[in-house]
Amino acid sequence: MINTTEIRVRGYHLDLYGHVNNARYLEFLEEGRWNFLEEVGELERISQSQVGMVVVNININYRYAARMNERLLVHTWMSELKERSAVMKQRIVLQDAPETLVVDADITFVIVDKHSGKSQRLEGPLRDQLQGWLLEHHPHTLLPC
Repeated sequence: MINTTEIRVRGYHLDLYGHVNNARYLEFLEEGRWNFLEEVGELERISQSQVGMVVVNININYRYAARMNERLLVHTWMSELKERSAVMKQRIVLQDAPETLVVDADITFVIVDKHSGKSQRLEGPLRDQLQGWLLEHHPHTLLPC
């Protein structure tokens, strides 16, 4: 499954050069991940459970400087499931020119016990659930560009 979130670039997103500040892209990506969890119907259940999803690594490539009033599409999907972590991939493209890649990022997260703060092995029903979020097709067959 791929979730798509639309974001309109506002003045407060910009830096002194008139394009989106690099730190704002992290917020755009986070918005995409929240929307992904809402779409799969797990946001409320996860927030009420004894575990949480914690980002442990972000690898981001800035490809195009987005500007005021441009509309961006944040595409988010689960790409990899490991023993103790998982990877979500995200791409931001221009809505009016989806072949223009603005940002691409790999987000690695772990599941932690909220009381101990320690990461959990991804096994049993939790692993089955995360497995269901994995994208079954290569994203380039489902997304423009």
